[in-house]
Amino acid sequence: MPTEPLLIVLAEDDDGHASLVQRNLERAGLANGLERLKDGQEALDFIRGEGSFAGRNASQQPVLLLLDIKMPRVDGVEVLRQIKSDPKTALIPVIMLTTTDDPREIQRCYELGCSVYITKPVDYQGFVEAIKRLGLFLQVVRVPAQ
Repeated sequence: MPTEPLLIVLAEDDDGHASLVQRNLERAGLANGLERLKDGQEALDFIRGEGSFAGRNASQQPVLLLLDIKMPRVDGVEVLRQIKSDPKTALIPVIMLTTTDDPREIQRCYELGCSVYITKPVDYQGFVEAIKRLGLFLQVVRVPAQ
């Protein structure tokens, strides 16, 4: 069965973090498309094909969502909750990629259905290394069709 290329959707409001993630995923050899969104509402609109993404066929390409928690308009935990509670989007893999390392927040995200929770290291080199490892992981990930 042929597989569609996986589109990586990065919901990250910090331009510096977004740039580091994108650059280091590319350095890790990840050739997937990457769509950068700047807040939680954009992420929901993109996934659902609403708002400024109206007309986007949400089922046209498998998606994996890299999701920050602390974002404007709608925070990442609420985005995760809404995606996982909707049968049309519940199978989308969501990787929390955030500086929040509170064990209660981590547990909450897993309870809501996140696939993986990654804490961004505070130091630059640690952050770069974590993203490179994520890139290697994403090269072998397979996701169900939506």
